[in-house]
Amino acid sequence: MQDITTTALPAIGAPLAGGFFAGQIRIAGQNFALIVAPKAEGEHAPAQWGEYGKDVPGAKSYFDGLANTNAMAEAGSELAQWARGLRLGGFEDWYLPSQDELEIIYRNLKPTTEENHVYNRSGMNLSAVEPTRPYTLEAPAQTEALAFREGGAEAFDDNWYWSSTQHASDSDCAWFQDFDYGDQHCNSTNRKLRARAVRRLPL
Repeated sequence: MQDITTTALPAIGAPLAGGFFAGQIRIAGQNFALIVAPKAEGEHAPAQWGEYGKDVPGAKSYFDGLANTNAMAEAGSELAQWARGLRLGGFEDWYLPSQDELEIIYRNLKPTTEENHVYNRSGMNLSAVEPTRPYTLEAPAQTEALAFREGGAEAFDDNWYWSSTQHASDSDCAWFQDFDYGDQHCNSTNRKLRARAVRRLPL
C-alpha cells in the first residue's frame, strides 16, 4: 500500500490511485485517504448484503470497511466477495465502505440539491478527519465535483447504498446511506440495495 502525504492530495472528486478522492478517515489513530471506485466497474447493481439473520461478528466496525468486508466474504456474502475480487486501476484492495466511510463519501460527493435528513444522528461521524456533527438542511450541499453531481458520469444514484457495517445488536440488519438526502439507517440484509467499492491509502 503506497503512502502519500496530505500535501499531495487532490481536490475532492479528482482522480487518485485507481479511483477518485472522497475525503479522509481515521482508523486506529492512522489517517487514510478514501478512494471511490469508478462507477462503471466499481458499482454493484442492487443486491443482498448477505444471508438474512446470519450474525457476522467481524462486520460490526463503524470505521474499518476492509475488516468488515473480509468478514462478510468469509461468511458467504456474494456482494463482499465481488468487492474483494475487483481488479481496478492496477489495484486489488477494494472493499465495501463502513458506515463512517460511506458517510464521508455522501458528505463530500452528494449528488443532489435536496435538503438533508436532519433527524437522529445522521451525519455525526467521529471517524472523519475532522469529526463532523449531524447534517443541517443545507449542509452538506451538492458536491462541487461536476462528475459526481446528479447526471454526471461518476455520480451516485439518488438511492440507498449498503455499508459493510452490520447492526451491532440486530443481525437481521446492516447500515445504509441514502444518497438523495443523507438518511443513515439499517435495513434487512436480504433487501437489495446498491453498493460502491472503495480503497484507502495511509497518510
